[in-house]
Amino acid sequence: MDVGVSMGLKNENGSLKLFVMECGCYMKDLDITLNGGSSWFYQGFIDAFSNHIRSSVENAITNKIVESASKLDHFLGGLPKEINVDRVAAMNVTFVNDPRFISSSVEFDIDGLFIPSDKTAPQSDINFGDTKLAPALGSSSNMLWISLDEDVFNSVSALYFKAGLLQHLVDKVPDQFLLNTASWRFLIPRLYRKYPNKDMLLNISAISPPSVRINVGRIDTTVDLDVIVIVLGSDDIVPVACISLSVAVSGRASVSGNNLVGEVELNYFSFDLKWSDIGKLHTGIVQVIFASHFQLFVSQW
Repeated sequence: MDVGVSMGLKNENGSLKLFVMECGCYMKDLDITLNGGSSWFYQGFIDAFSNHIRSSVENAITNKIVESASKLDHFLGGLPKEINVDRVAAMNVTFVNDPRFISSSVEFDIDGLFIPSDKTAPQSDINFGDTKLAPALGSSSNMLWISLDEDVFNSVSALYFKAGLLQHLVDKVPDQFLLNTASWRFLIPRLYRKYPNKDMLLNISAISPPSVRINVGRIDTTVDLDVIVIVLGSDDIVPVACISLSVAVSGRASVSGNNLVGEVELNYFSFDLKWSDIGKLHTGIVQVIFASHFQLFVSQW
């Protein structure tokens, strides 16, 4: 018995559509033998209708294959078009372009951009035809290879920035004494005179969405931040200075055994005083202190 089936797979409105192009079953011969009793009588009917029986079996097998393909198509059409990440973001996982079949693999393109979780994933017109993929991590014989475009990272940074979530209050650091005005009495004497021995907070917020750029073998990120220095008074909190920071970091990922490992390093750090109620700062010295602690944070992360 020979069974042949030819199927197609295409993108239809962001979902995968599976369809049968050709399907057939051929039985060269069908032999049915009855034994005992009046088998000699019924055997004549079997032999007379053997071609009809064979044709019915062939049709039944063909119909079963088409039915199974239809069920698989229904399953593919029901795949979600977005995956909720949290209350703010969801990933648009609609398919883009038709699947590409190569000799030993099949490639699927999905939109992958992050959207607000309360919005329906739009149909994308992105075309990945000219996208240059970075080399795979590890052996080229891996069963699964995932490639991410930098637009994926930039979409999530823009989304969280718009939602106002790229800000953080820092009240604990490895050298906790730095968050007390007493530790700055010689570098910023006016701060200590106005607020002697007072604890401080750092209100760190992004002033624009972080920019992500993917290069072969590494990911580069640039973040522009405002750091507002806040003194904790007896009954209130007092912003005393605002520092503008520009930070560039890069990361690399690699495969070690069955683990995905990586490293992050600080590439660039700039420091500018935007405004101050405590006089001028020794920006060079303060920048060195900020940079060294930021480098420590990055290396530990």
